Amino acid sequence: MFSMNRFRFTITKPFVFFSVLLVLKSYLAWVVIFDDVTPWSPLLAEIPFVWLLFSLIEWFASKRKMAAYMAINLLLTAIFFAAIMYYKYYGVIPTYHALEQVNQVTAVSNSVFSLMHPYYLLIFADIIVLFVLFWRSDRVKTWKHKHNKKEKRPFVPVIFAVSLTLCLFQIMPNRASMNEIVKAQEMGILNYEAYTIFQKEDTDLVNAKSINQDEINTLKGITPTASPAYRGTAEGKNVIIIQMESFQEFLMDLKLDGQEITPNMNKLARESLYFPNFYQNVGQGNTSDAEFVVNTSFYIPPRGAATQHYADKELPSLPKLLKTKGYHSATFHTNVVEFWNRSELYKALGFDRYYDKAFFGEPDKVFFGSSDEILYNKTAEELKKMNESGKPFYAQIISMTAHHPFTIPDSKYKMTLPERYEGTFVGDYIRSQNYADFALGQFIEQLKKDGLWDNSLVIVYGDHLGLPIYSLTNDDKKLMEEIYGREYSSSDMINIPLIIHGEGLKPAVMEQVGGQVDILPTVANLAGLSLENQLHFGQDLLNQKDNNLLPERYYLPSGTFINKSTLFIPGNGFEDGTRHPLPGSTQEETAASKTEFDRALKLLHLSDSYLRQLPEHK
Repeated sequence: MFSMNRFRFTITKPFVFFSVLLVLKSYLAWVVIFDDVTPWSPLLAEIPFVWLLFSLIEWFASKRKMAAYMAINLLLTAIFFAAIMYYKYYGVIPTYHALEQVNQVTAVSNSVFSLMHPYYLLIFADIIVLFVLFWRSDRVKTWKHKHNKKEKRPFVPVIFAVSLTLCLFQIMPNRASMNEIVKAQEMGILNYEAYTIFQKEDTDLVNAKSINQDEINTLKGITPTASPAYRGTAEGKNVIIIQMESFQEFLMDLKLDGQEITPNMNKLARESLYFPNFYQNVGQGNTSDAEFVVNTSFYIPPRGAATQHYADKELPSLPKLLKTKGYHSATFHTNVVEFWNRSELYKALGFDRYYDKAFFGEPDKVFFGSSDEILYNKTAEELKKMNESGKPFYAQIISMTAHHPFTIPDSKYKMTLPERYEGTFVGDYIRSQNYADFALGQFIEQLKKDGLWDNSLVIVYGDHLGLPIYSLTNDDKKLMEEIYGREYSSSDMINIPLIIHGEGLKPAVMEQVGGQVDILPTVANLAGLSLENQLHFGQDLLNQKDNNLLPERYYLPSGTFINKSTLFIPGNGFEDGTRHPLPGSTQEETAASKTEFDRALKLLHLSDSYLRQLPEHK
């Protein structure tokens, strides 16, 4: 009979003791990250990798064996914790590639840690307790010294071989899975992390010289129009593009207990071409990715930010197109230009000048730099000077005050939240966007006062989502359900508005589906620019209204795409994927084909291939 003494002897063995601890931590990570976690899944998926490492300790550690166990415990704990926090912020499982973004993650640490629930820190509790006990408890010191030497373990090679076999059995059948979350769940988080380290990079690039616009148009399912509508409507006019931080579509026309949240955006939409079925195309670079996509009409890289992979390239871009028509270009952002490697991005895009924190200073600082009010006031002064030069200009303006975690200073409050929204993530978000709308309204009035409004083509859009589903508490989800009148969905999450205002554009609500990749060709048509010799993956939204195919990356699994009615998210592949109706569509109207799935992946591959083979800029 298995006695209590025998149980105590077994559980105090470092191999068993630390295995139990790491299994408990794996359960915490799985419950936070994955849906439908069965009771045995974390144990079966994670313990083989843990035992693989512990077998090596037992096999080779001759001294300081307990220190080795503590080190492995700390390393694997850090991996589980990083997986939790990264998922809560980005909705993906981090890999070693995330180390490339460590400086950027540090810069947004307030945003990351605002998502932390106190119980997440329990994952480190044993490490702290053991560290203290190793110094203060004689019994624990004795336990440490008793096991702090190499022992003959004839069963260790067997455990190692079995664990390695189980790890391979979990990894090998799931390598082809498109959905990174599904892949991590099927493999196990630790196996998935190891797999990504040894995974071979896909270097099978399509020859750049063979990539042409006709092929892209065919893959997208569009036919160019011989006589496009609105052609040259804004020719010779200034182009002002305003990128609204974290601004989602649901804010438009939203009222809470009778309070209008974004009155200035609503008024602008009524006086403009307004696209409510518009979607983000960004990745880990967030705001900087939006700048890249809008100015190039290419897709983001498969991992990391566009600024880290393509900012050294000679990029085809909107500033360069406009320069052929005599435009001067500038971009305005109150953060430091080094953040997300923007200094190199702006060179690659061909902007004549950038304005960053060195220009705006830090008066009225909110988060990374000066407030939107300072941004717009000082930008308006510069635009007035640029206009007086007699040359048309292109200005891209990056708002920032409504940045995650949306806790703006009390002095920026322009509304009173209903009591049920106070102290919530959703409430903070809405209040910060109400302020962003207020500052935008002031900017619009200044442009009118300076005589720039009527002589400019003005484009306003959201840069990326602000309220990720995976970051919301149950209370937040209930508030979003109140706002939508239904459950908040993945398609809602990436839905952002686009507004195009200019003389000669009759106000209308444009129902066609679009994405940030479509802005460049749409502006090119309005400004009378030729794209004959410039590859682009977007389409002119004013003339291609019936179909659109928008591949998505990063915030949603690889293989995700949007068509005119559906957001498709793959499982292991296409066959077990899920179809989500876009806002305005019903479940019965959803449709996504294997052909569209394959075409979307091909579009991404062509974009990657072309960009990676571009020459470096000087």
